[in-house]
Amino acid sequence: MDNLTTPNITTNFTTSTEPLPSSTTPYTESEAVQQRNFWIGLGFAVGSSFFIGTSFILQKLGLLNVANKEGEVRASDGGHKYLLQWKWWLGLFLMFLGESCNLVAFAFAPATLVTPLGALSVIFSAVLASYFLNEGLNLLGKLGCVLCVLGSTVVVIHSPKYTEVQNMHDLLLKVQQPAVLTLAAVFIVSAAIGIIFFAPRWGSSNVVVYVFICSTLGALTVMGCKGVAVAVKETIAGKNEFVNWLTYVMLGIAVINILFQLNFLNKALDTFNTAVVTPTYYVMFTSCVTILSLVLYNEFGQMTIKDIIGDVCGFLTIVVGIFMLNAFKDMKIDYRSLPKSKKKEDTSVTIEVSPGGEVSTISGKVVPDKEAGAEPAEIAENTVEGVANPAFVDGVDVTEVQIEEEKGFSNGHVKRPSDYTKEADHTGEITHF
Repeated sequence: MDNLTTPNITTNFTTSTEPLPSSTTPYTESEAVQQRNFWIGLGFAVGSSFFIGTSFILQKLGLLNVANKEGEVRASDGGHKYLLQWKWWLGLFLMFLGESCNLVAFAFAPATLVTPLGALSVIFSAVLASYFLNEGLNLLGKLGCVLCVLGSTVVVIHSPKYTEVQNMHDLLLKVQQPAVLTLAAVFIVSAAIGIIFFAPRWGSSNVVVYVFICSTLGALTVMGCKGVAVAVKETIAGKNEFVNWLTYVMLGIAVINILFQLNFLNKALDTFNTAVVTPTYYVMFTSCVTILSLVLYNEFGQMTIKDIIGDVCGFLTIVVGIFMLNAFKDMKIDYRSLPKSKKKEDTSVTIEVSPGGEVSTISGKVVPDKEAGAEPAEIAENTVEGVANPAFVDGVDVTEVQIEEEKGFSNGHVKRPSDYTKEADHTGEITHF
């Protein structure tokens, strides 16, 4: 009988170290994709500024319609009649559209790029306000707009090109940091103090109060919008983040803070000039968001010292532009008020006095203000006896009469020759006045 041999069967179990293509794999992007996303985010940020800047004007028009009606309670006094104005609702829709574009921009580009570009909404708002709200835009205001554009360009050049948070897992790790939780608590407490104590007392007299509340809550809104945008982008990429509790926390933070922002922003717009509210809100809001972004997203960590300095300089240029746009908005400054290259004509009047105190000659020319429409008045060279004798300017006795300002003469008063007698006794020189 043959010996039966049983085959020796061995089983090898190997463990793969490669990541599984499942939903547990964090979503990441290549460098080329992140570069493309940067420009997509930039485009949506500019579109967001246009819609938001336009929404300010339409909401202001709706509030003005209510304020111009007798017996209506204004929004600043707690009234809500503006909800019946279609212009206000159109403005709200454009603001929603602008915030939606802003949300998409946060999904594709760093917050330190998207937020400073909100300055473009100031330009859109100022230009539209000059047409629809009769809020003038003078020469310095136009130069301020140019500075805002230049500053925004510098910010785009030097801002970080990649976002640090690419998935909800990274966001959760960053949100749990003690520094982030502390800063968020500071913003919430500051806004609560402003709502409870400062707004009832100084809200209607100081624009900073309402804007400060909007800015602190707006920084938290950006954090919520950024979280929702990351969740949406990751869901589109194949991993459903709408089963993640963090997504709904971020959504709740965004919605609640937006509602508070709208309330106090409407009060600010109803109480103060749009050209004051918009830039003040921009500066404070951008500052709060930048501080939160530095702590939460650490977006400056990928930038060189050169880019950080350039980014800060761009932001400060925008601030200066906004200041020029509003600080001098009530001044009548145009191209005609600029200094002329042509030398001004001599408008002095000369009185020649003898050493004995007697007037010998009065000569010169009084040049009128051209805009007043006055004609030039020549002073005849009159030889006179003593200080009491009159000299005539275009038929007017200048020893007794003051040339009044409304007549258009630029050199003001024509004084009596006797006013110069004492000085002439000592010098005997020609005296100009």
